[in-house]
Amino acid sequence: MTEAEAANELMRLARQIARHSRAYHTDDAPEISDAEYDTLVRRNTELETAYPHLVRPDTPSNLVGAAPSAHLSKVTHVKAMLSLDNAFADEDVSEFMGKVRRFLSLPEDTEVAVTAEPKIDGLSCSLRYENGILVQAATRGDGTTGENVTANVATISDIPQTLPPGVPEVFEVRGEVYMAKADFLALNERLAGERIFANPRNAAAGSLRQKDPEVTRSRPLKFLAYGWGDASSLPGDTQFTVVQTIRSWGFPVSPDLIRATNVDEILAQFRKIEALRADLPFDIDGVVYKVDRLDWQARLGFVAKAPRWAIAHKFPAERAQTTLLAIDIQVGRTGKLTPVARLEPVTVGGVVVTNATLHNADEIQRLGVRPGDRVTLQRAGDVIPQILENLTPEVIRPDFVFPSVCPQCGSDAVREDDEVDIRCTGGLICPAQRIERLKHFVSRGALDIDGLGEKTIVEFFADGLVHSPADIFRLKAHRQAILARAGWKEISVANLINAIEARRTPDPARFLFGLGIRHVGTVTAKDLVKAFGTVERIAEVAQHPDALAELSAIEGIGPVVAQALVDFFHEEHNREAWADLLSEVRPLAYVSNIRASALTGKTIVFTGSLETLSRDEAKAQAESLGAKTAGSVSSKTDLIVAGPGAGSKLKKAAELNIEVIDEAKWATIVAEAAAS
Repeated sequence: MTEAEAANELMRLARQIARHSRAYHTDDAPEISDAEYDTLVRRNTELETAYPHLVRPDTPSNLVGAAPSAHLSKVTHVKAMLSLDNAFADEDVSEFMGKVRRFLSLPEDTEVAVTAEPKIDGLSCSLRYENGILVQAATRGDGTTGENVTANVATISDIPQTLPPGVPEVFEVRGEVYMAKADFLALNERLAGERIFANPRNAAAGSLRQKDPEVTRSRPLKFLAYGWGDASSLPGDTQFTVVQTIRSWGFPVSPDLIRATNVDEILAQFRKIEALRADLPFDIDGVVYKVDRLDWQARLGFVAKAPRWAIAHKFPAERAQTTLLAIDIQVGRTGKLTPVARLEPVTVGGVVVTNATLHNADEIQRLGVRPGDRVTLQRAGDVIPQILENLTPEVIRPDFVFPSVCPQCGSDAVREDDEVDIRCTGGLICPAQRIERLKHFVSRGALDIDGLGEKTIVEFFADGLVHSPADIFRLKAHRQAILARAGWKEISVANLINAIEARRTPDPARFLFGLGIRHVGTVTAKDLVKAFGTVERIAEVAQHPDALAELSAIEGIGPVVAQALVDFFHEEHNREAWADLLSEVRPLAYVSNIRASALTGKTIVFTGSLETLSRDEAKAQAESLGAKTAGSVSSKTDLIVAGPGAGSKLKKAAELNIEVIDEAKWATIVAEAAAS
């Protein structure tokens, strides 16, 4: 694989994984199976490991959950609710234990105990108690901001409203809200004729996030605690001890939670839980391992979206066979033609599945699938499976021919450069692309306009009320036309117009992301507005003759994003839509929220033998405090932390007049910076 091919695949993976994460966490409507999602994440990790210089600013490695739902109020977590890295093989578990030992610089004969417990497939929830009283409950959301579900959680009998005397003044219990398999089946029977849920996880998520707590009360939700968040003090110094204390306060805790002291014991528990999986009353998709000692957890800290001290060991996916009935082609907002397999309904792991994504033309060719073929499916907890294998032998039947024209507008459909995707060339004349771009513009990650969902966008587009993003801000002129539509009343129209008006001064990164420019995800949009200050300046730079060089020089942007920006503003219809939109809105300028400190923006080099912490731990400390680390000394180096045996780097530091400190001084700086 060439670097260009790797960069293109990383770009596609970033977009795919972000979309599927939103579908799973925010919309409770997954489009692919857990196994297929994990495969995408693993492939992304493999490429980033092989090509570390190609890691994208919007890398899925930093992705945690998805944006919280718009209809519930937001809660900012005092301590982030992060996700876990995954292990898929015994070797991955051994490597995890090895990394822990290496990071902590532990001798081989030092015991590293871990806890092991089932990974329940539910909705993560944090319960905040103050002086023993439940004062707030929140979903994980995007890890930083979740949804306030306090009133709904009060209806779940497993969750105590008060705790026994003597508990810490502040304590957040964290766990999973779930629905038992039998309760899920009974609920779907009761909802027959209405919207039924695809699986217990979706049922639990949809039930907990109701506007009306009485709806939640009518649903059979349960809770299982696995840890904690913010706490004024802890009732123990190990993971196992604190969780057992949480159990004593009245919270359900997994009876299969154990403390293990080596890899063999860990894997034995994994095999035991895997064998029990089908008989458990709730869905699980793996086993979670956590370093037991809390002081070691604190030293290990976090990397990107996950703690270094925990990992989820996932079970193999479940499989079934069925018949491929048809292959439909869907057109996305960037013009991508995505083939969707329509399947003879089949039950896989208790869920009836009827379709699957086939990704692209190359995947169809690789599998050799055609309507009428018998195929093997794989799923691990969600509604749409992965097609693994074509079971139909060679027969005299024509191959599936991928369309060369867009099924929506008739424009040519072509493969660009070295990409695997085939795209409609119609641009904004293609109704599918215009609708999908409008949906994206008002989505939660972009302008997040409450009351203007996908269904409403489609209806307004069909009625000619909205054709471009700017038209959204002119809807108040069509109040009477909206009122004439079924289901709309004075109050709902007023709420919609107020929600739109509230977005006339949008956050610049959300605004830029909402434009749907290829390769410009949420992280990349933030990097761009941080670098240039305003979206107007970004557009101005993108139209300069030397735009590619200027944009590519921005840290985290690179040539692929730079070219996408140049291409976007090169198109006259895009410039017209841009100008039209800016006549209606005034995006804010970028305001930095980074707190200034002595280390912010500094470049630090660690050299020599560190005696109280490992090199990885030292680098993690520096990066957590806003500094950058480097492996060599240069004129850009601001500080050198030197241990015994520093050698030639100290000589170069003296030549460049760079400050050099020892490990003890570094520890003091870190402690003071963390306390400020």
